Amino acid sequence: MAYTRKDVSTLTGSERRRFVDALLRLKRRGEYDEFVRTHIEYYVADGEDGLRTAHMAPSFLPWHRQFLLELERALQRVDPSVTVPYWDWTRDRTARSVPWTKDLLGGTGRRSDRQVTTGPFAYAEGNWTINENVSDVKFLTRDLGRSRDPIELPTRGDVEWALKDPVYDVAPWDSTVGKGFRNKLEGWGAGRGSVSWRNHNRVHRWVGGAMVGGASANDPVFWLHHAFVDLLWSRWQRRHREHRYLPARPPGRGDRQRGRVVARHEALPPWDVTPDQLEDHGRFYRYG
Repeated sequence: MAYTRKDVSTLTGSERRRFVDALLRLKRRGEYDEFVRTHIEYYVADGEDGLRTAHMAPSFLPWHRQFLLELERALQRVDPSVTVPYWDWTRDRTARSVPWTKDLLGGTGRRSDRQVTTGPFAYAEGNWTINENVSDVKFLTRDLGRSRDPIELPTRGDVEWALKDPVYDVAPWDSTVGKGFRNKLEGWGAGRGSVSWRNHNRVHRWVGGAMVGGASANDPVFWLHHAFVDLLWSRWQRRHREHRYLPARPPGRGDRQRGRVVARHEALPPWDVTPDQLEDHGRFYRYG
């Protein structure tokens, strides 16, 4: 039976506590760090050789849909009542709003080193040491809003700009495409700096700290952010029912993207599941 993923702002005190406790138990058991390792491994830029599945590719959305499902299943083995909530960053837009509360994710990092010092994931609490990282930092870091060079979270207008594009993705299926829903939502734009970060990417930059780069799953907000991104994909699917994941077939011989992107009926490493099988999430969960 399908369960419901709720808006994080609607969680009861008990639901917040159970979600946090389940995350902390996964961390203690070493399971959480396996998810971080997976994201680091599959964070392959389109400037690198080889298959891209998690980012800068059409499979950005189904890959993270499966990644979320795997985390959610792990949480439910700890506590069957827990689901991953979503953070609607078009509405809860400040460093003082949900989910940045002491009983949920804690707040921003301190000025000196961006270390998070509030909430259950603060290093001083002893429950959230960063073991898998692209640097040697052992504590969770954030810089909500980028204090030295402020940026804003994406707006509803930014989201609508992506949602109204009826085509899922276009060749060359990477970070350079200017058309297609996938990259408009993933958010790789032209130019340098903040103007080039749209939607999903801009949220990672707004949170800052651990959320910037391949080890971003070290911050629990990663899951809430991607649950909302997944919700936006489901909204696009409902709006454009005649359109589906692209490419439908692998790029042809001589195409430099051949062997580098996943077509609709090809398996998504590291799982034996295809984008086609992940287009309908209704048998697993719905959004409340």
